[in-house]
Amino acid sequence: MDFGILSLLPPVLAIVLAIVTRNVIPALFAGVWLGATMVHGWNPLMGLYASFSEFILPNVGDPWSATVLIYCGIFGVLISVLQKTGGAHAIAHAISKRVKTDKGAQGSTMLFGIIIFFEDYFNALTVGSVMRSVTDKMRVSREKLAYIVDSTSAPMCLLGPVSTWVVFVMGLIGVEFGKLGIEKSEYVTYLSTIPFNFYAILAILLVGIIVFKKWDFGPMAEAEYRARTTGKVIRDGGQPPSDDSMTDVELDESHTPKIRNMIVPLVVLLGLIPPLFLWTGGFPENDLITAIGESDGGMSILIAAFSAAVVGLAMGMQQKLFKFKEAMDMIVNGIKSMTLVYIILALAWSIGSVTSELGTAAFVVKAAEASAAPAFIPVMLFIIGAIIAFTTGTSYGTFAIMMPIAIPVAASMDISMAMTIAAVFSGGIFGDHCSPISDTTILSSAGSSSDHIDHVNTQIPYAILAGACGLVSFLIAGITGSAIIALAVGAVAVFGLAYLLNKIWGKPIPEKYKISA
Repeated sequence: MDFGILSLLPPVLAIVLAIVTRNVIPALFAGVWLGATMVHGWNPLMGLYASFSEFILPNVGDPWSATVLIYCGIFGVLISVLQKTGGAHAIAHAISKRVKTDKGAQGSTMLFGIIIFFEDYFNALTVGSVMRSVTDKMRVSREKLAYIVDSTSAPMCLLGPVSTWVVFVMGLIGVEFGKLGIEKSEYVTYLSTIPFNFYAILAILLVGIIVFKKWDFGPMAEAEYRARTTGKVIRDGGQPPSDDSMTDVELDESHTPKIRNMIVPLVVLLGLIPPLFLWTGGFPENDLITAIGESDGGMSILIAAFSAAVVGLAMGMQQKLFKFKEAMDMIVNGIKSMTLVYIILALAWSIGSVTSELGTAAFVVKAAEASAAPAFIPVMLFIIGAIIAFTTGTSYGTFAIMMPIAIPVAASMDISMAMTIAAVFSGGIFGDHCSPISDTTILSSAGSSSDHIDHVNTQIPYAILAGACGLVSFLIAGITGSAIIALAVGAVAVFGLAYLLNKIWGKPIPEKYKISA
């Protein structure tokens, strides 16, 4: 059955309800239920039954989804361990001794986010949880922390040389190249997209401008004003999507926190990921590039996180910080701490399945299939990708939908393959950043312990600014074919508009409330 424009109803309902009610769980469920109702002849009772039988349960039981849910639970355990052993506290204390200003706290968070470029979920949860105490001390709002985390997680995953995202998109590119008989390496093609990934680059540039020039505007300016003048890093009534067991772990007062309690588990985590990538990719039977392209990124990081948690628990017991029974309780509490994240992720995946069943993405693509000059194709792909990612809440899904369209179009119209693919990447990340049902946006809220809807509301103006400038860059790149010229124009536009919006829509913080040494 062709639902046409009605296929937009479930995601639009979920997004509107999430913003109006400031609670994403009932909003997501309402979207799933409406979509299931539509699929079953607008029968609301069948829709309720199908919501669980056809969408929620199959999504939770999907191997990839189960991997992510288990990975989140293990990461909840790892965070609890790092806090209980004092590792996270020691790192935060070491950073805070050197960070004397709110600008320094935000800049450190940004740098941390850029360094962890290989996995967006890991980035969002690690950077937010580790830097939270430092930014709280400097009266930086949780909304600001979540924004910095979110804007240096997904963008960096498609600007780095290897990541779980790179593994995924290489697979998509390789399939389309095979269909078209293109023999160019999919990895080399991916690397060539990096200079054209304008939204990702400009989003990170905007973070730097906002942090170091202090040009906040819109709802974020209000949040920062509240945090600096009242000390309330979360608004009254705010509800972070992680419970207190993940954020409020009491340390043994007789124990001096040791940095190694954080460093060693993280070294285990980071050290295991590359060999696990190669092993799951069939190395040495496959060459290095092939092994990376065929690796199981989710399983690799799950095993690495599990090993790191075990090492952290062993170090804590060896130092007599807790006994074996207490360690088992920490595992249970760490998993429990991510309960809200499990629910939100399951519902976000479910509404993605609903939109697929209704043909939402196909409708959006067909609606934009009017003939266009080659120079405007990247702009069109960017816009379509952004709409799909916003309404479905997934950049992965957007890439999977758009790549079979973008690559043949680029080949048939003799458009730069790198630019065309990058337009899909940028559009997907942009829409994902604006969507309250995006899993990476949800995890950024969880890791930073920020109210999720507050994070979305404060981030959207910044994302739209970077997105608008990215759109201009794609238009210029389509006309000139030059990534350098297009990026230079986009960067100037970001800088100028950030300054202008700060003057028009900012809220200066009184001098007496500015944090100094």
